[in-house]
Amino acid sequence: MIPISEPSPTLSQLRSFLAVADHLHFREAAATLRMSQPALSGAVAALEETLQTRLLERTTRKVLLTPEGDRVAVHATRVLQALDDLMDEVARSREPFSGRAHLGVIPTVAPYLLPVLLPMVAGRFPRLRLTVHEDKTETVLADLREGRLDLALLALPADAAGLVEDPLYDEDFLLAVPAGHPLAGGAGPLGREVLKGLDIVLLNQGHCLREQVIDVCREVGARATEATYATSLPTLVQLVAGGLGVTLLPASAVPAETGKGAGPAIRRFGPPAPRRTIGLAYRASSPRSGEYAVLAAAARSAVRDRRLPVTVAGPE
Repeated sequence: MIPISEPSPTLSQLRSFLAVADHLHFREAAATLRMSQPALSGAVAALEETLQTRLLERTTRKVLLTPEGDRVAVHATRVLQALDDLMDEVARSREPFSGRAHLGVIPTVAPYLLPVLLPMVAGRFPRLRLTVHEDKTETVLADLREGRLDLALLALPADAAGLVEDPLYDEDFLLAVPAGHPLAGGAGPLGREVLKGLDIVLLNQGHCLREQVIDVCREVGARATEATYATSLPTLVQLVAGGLGVTLLPASAVPAETGKGAGPAIRRFGPPAPRRTIGLAYRASSPRSGEYAVLAAAARSAVRDRRLPVTVAGPE
């Protein structure tokens, strides 16, 4: 790498030299660049001085490239093309809803919301290229704050300074019990007190859903079991179906996780049912925060159109 203190060719010098190399004539090259012939000659001479080599062979009748001039012309063309590509890409990125955006999403949301969100983005914002990163809440929030992510789908409130939290929907927690459980056969809504005395299995540490379920249990004086836990909602459902306990599932996950043959029975809670809020979070300082607000509104519309078993935030 050339030290920063060393003189380097300027873009103006490279453009001037390439114009002469293309035309092999100073007057024609100067006319193309709309500059005076003396200024053009000075720019080429300055480039030769910076590179400490002769690039052109000047005669009284024509201009020829030296072997070094041939090689410099190849590299100069690449440099200026790379600069043009950079300017084009930056110009495109300034257009609304274009370029790349890194989206973080927690595992208890990703399988149920992404099938709604991604087709909507492809249809309404075709120039926006989303990359999706699934991880637990703590990691997603850290990556969002540090700029490794641009926005995140997670349970609100995140209680993180400097973030805009844009709610998308609320969803109830439903009780999943083994098919042979005494609670499996009922039809009416349950009170939260029913959780007392039940073996409640949880996701493992780091999942915000685990903490939300523990909070519900704490409100009614119930205790979750620490003997059995799962790393994903599908595994959690299988533990319940296998008779190892009961659990609470977000409503958006129930159709996908319990509609595959013999699964657990599902019961609803009476009002006020335990629930969580899912939303889009992004840095308030982001220059694209206005776009992300529009994206959140579009996501709410898509959830409403798909009739997910949730309560969409905002007016109909």
